[in-house]
Amino acid sequence: MTQKITVTAVLSTDLKTAWDAYTAPEHIVQWNFASDDWHCPRATNDIRVGGTLNSRMEAKDGSMGFDFEAVYSDVIVHEVLGFDFSDGRHIETRFVYEDGATRVTTCFDAETQHPIEMQQQGWQAILDNYKRHTETISPAT
Repeated sequence: MTQKITVTAVLSTDLKTAWDAYTAPEHIVQWNFASDDWHCPRATNDIRVGGTLNSRMEAKDGSMGFDFEAVYSDVIVHEVLGFDFSDGRHIETRFVYEDGATRVTTCFDAETQHPIEMQQQGWQAILDNYKRHTETISPAT
């Protein structure tokens, strides 16, 4: 049985702004990395069941990098994004607006190459970058 890891961020913004910042490629490249010595030079996102999310994550010094790719299995606009990796692992991100803030929670199947704590910390760092970036955007109208 695969272990699940959950990371969460509460954003001081509306639901549409949170969704747009999470899904639009021009925003994804601004936040999709776990530390300042990495970046996300490109991203594409076809948000529909069967569509593909693809982002390039690489060290700024060029020493390493990888493509993050998954296929959407569930899309409910402004609520849920579910997708699967080619290795069968599943990820689900939920967006909930309450009390003037948007809670974004990602739950994913852990992989077996890295320690659970390392995976949790890395994904939380990416979600924290997303929160910081999103809170600099003017709310959607």
